[in-house]
Amino acid sequence: MSAEKSKAFGGMVTKLINSEDMTRSESREMFYQILNNEQSDMHQGAFLAALTAKGATAEEIAGVWEAIYELDTVKVSPEAAFPLADNCGTGMDSLKTFNISTAASVIAAAEGIPMAKHGARAITSVCGTVDILEELGVDVECDSEIVKRSIEKAGIGIFNGMSPKVHPQALGRILSQISFGTVLNIAASLANPALPQYAVRGVYAREMLEPVAMVMKEIGYKKALVIHGLSEDGTQGIDEASTLGETFIAELKEDGSIVNYSFLPEEFGIRRATREEISPLAQREQEAARLIAILSGKDGGACSDIVCLNAALILYLTDRCRNIKDGYHQARETISSGRAMAKLRQWVEEQNHDQEKGLSKLEEIIRQVAALQ
Repeated sequence: MSAEKSKAFGGMVTKLINSEDMTRSESREMFYQILNNEQSDMHQGAFLAALTAKGATAEEIAGVWEAIYELDTVKVSPEAAFPLADNCGTGMDSLKTFNISTAASVIAAAEGIPMAKHGARAITSVCGTVDILEELGVDVECDSEIVKRSIEKAGIGIFNGMSPKVHPQALGRILSQISFGTVLNIAASLANPALPQYAVRGVYAREMLEPVAMVMKEIGYKKALVIHGLSEDGTQGIDEASTLGETFIAELKEDGSIVNYSFLPEEFGIRRATREEISPLAQREQEAARLIAILSGKDGGACSDIVCLNAALILYLTDRCRNIKDGYHQARETISSGRAMAKLRQWVEEQNHDQEKGLSKLEEIIRQVAALQ
């Protein structure tokens, strides 16, 4: 690395520290250098910290996304009868919950929506999407072609955002070395190898709703719901639709317009939960068992309520229901019919190098949950 290049990079970090914004091209170039490991670890960490502390603009997020997708993302094109969808949260939210989006995606897939998920292991939470799916028997370290096959055959698959088989150059290296939330929680999550056209994206702060919707419009999404939910008293937030308090949404419509609105859980006949009811558990094994209890209909309380609400957003976005309220009841019926659990089994079977091992792991958890009833 030349002294001149190092000095220029440091100057841009200083600019961020002084709350000055970058252009999309500047952001892309800075992250190219990080992905290519052209800057010292100190400079790389300083850039991520400074950008996160300043608060990233839509152009800056798009620049980081562009660098990751162009330079460090394996591309695949699953064949599906309907456009692909994704759902995930950014993390970094102030109120921690159990893994809601994973269960919601299984319900959506059971309703015929092809789900191309892109997630990571836990950074700021107890159990990330990749962690819980690994516990359930899904092969989260497989290559992208197996994920592609799973999307085509099971209607759902997940690309591990921290795997070199998905992001071969540097993203896993970077994510594995940080334990705090950064702009990567947004930009990297959007670098989905399958480039879905529809997505429900949870964000960690209300002020990120419209900027992230604008980024998603710019990088090619046809429709999206960007969401942020509040706690009971409104002082904390989650990167999911909330059954504790109000949920705010920026909806990217097919004509390119962005509409902002909000709702309360009681508008859909949902009892308000307490934060204790939806808090994360201490162990991955416990989280996996809770997910099984929800999808099998053995947990019909607050955890099921919030999962079905978030599944309803995917159903609404992809025109599988007239409105979010209808989607909520549809998600409940998907569980009671057994289709959600059948879809999870099919996912474990298809996204695996060793189907027998994966299914055996899943069945053991199912037996453990049944024994507790």
